[in-house]
Amino acid sequence: MSGGGGHGKRKKHEEHEEHENHERWLVSYSDMMTLLMVLFLVLFAMSNVDQTKVILLQEGFNQAFGTNTVLQGSSSVLQSSSSDSAGLDMAAGSGPAGQLTEEEKALVKKAVAAADLAAAQTRMLAAEAEAENLTEAQQKITAALKQQGLAGDASFTIDERGLVVTIITNAVIFTGDSAVLRPVGQRILHAVGPTLKALPNSIEVDGHTNQLPVPTRNYPSAWELSTARASAVVRYLTGNEGIAANRLRAVGFAGTKPLISPSDPRSVRQNRRVEIVVLSDLPDDTSSLLPAAAKSVSASSTATATPTPTASETAEPAETEEGATPSATTSDHSTETDSHD
Repeated sequence: MSGGGGHGKRKKHEEHEEHENHERWLVSYSDMMTLLMVLFLVLFAMSNVDQTKVILLQEGFNQAFGTNTVLQGSSSVLQSSSSDSAGLDMAAGSGPAGQLTEEEKALVKKAVAAADLAAAQTRMLAAEAEAENLTEAQQKITAALKQQGLAGDASFTIDERGLVVTIITNAVIFTGDSAVLRPVGQRILHAVGPTLKALPNSIEVDGHTNQLPVPTRNYPSAWELSTARASAVVRYLTGNEGIAANRLRAVGFAGTKPLISPSDPRSVRQNRRVEIVVLSDLPDDTSSLLPAAAKSVSASSTATATPTPTASETAEPAETEEGATPSATTSDHSTETDSHD
């Protein structure tokens, strides 16, 4: 009896030991959750960058080293990452921007002005480098034309688009109401072609007519005539000079972009032209600086702001009807009235 009772007590004691330590894992779990919470709080605190302090630190580096720093290049990233929260703080009148002193605000304005100036200087340097390349191309084309005795048949300028080679079409490259290249026009394009082919830039060929009405024998209007002339130049450059077709495009402007006022008697000849434009691949805010950059790097260049009449143009009167020219005593007014493109 007593032995059986003792065995029963031992069995009960053993069952109690099996449940004794089942909740000890809660201690480790609680420690882990506490550490994770602290970790996330630290990460959150680190993500709230004080943009004002970054700008001030950048300004200090710029003043110390006299140049831009890595912070300047990465400020936009920092700004974008904290713009939402900073914007809310500023709208509520709190946060770092709301606590700036007058001296700190002045430093921030100075830093922004310095950054703008540095960006403008960078754009100008890029524009000057591009202008140097375009001026070099212009000099090569001028030398090739001079070698062929055609230097007076083209003029050059550098504008926000790039290098513009202007060829007056009157009695030089096309006859009146025609888009067929004359032999002299082919010689001009042959002299221009090698330099254009060596450049990496895209090329636009623009056709322009004067203000006079176009006879309807070959083309319904000046739009078709100007486009056909530009296309004829593109075909020659691709077929005879080996310039890749995907680098070229032809555009017709009719008489919508005159070089000189239609009221000027010279407009009948000089507004009738083909322009070969070596297009710059700079961004718009940089390519707009090209004219000024060209003046600073090529003061002695032979390029002119506007085409000037050649010797052949001043010696020959403007064409009137197809294949005819007025007499030497014909007035400019009668030329404007009777002649056509």
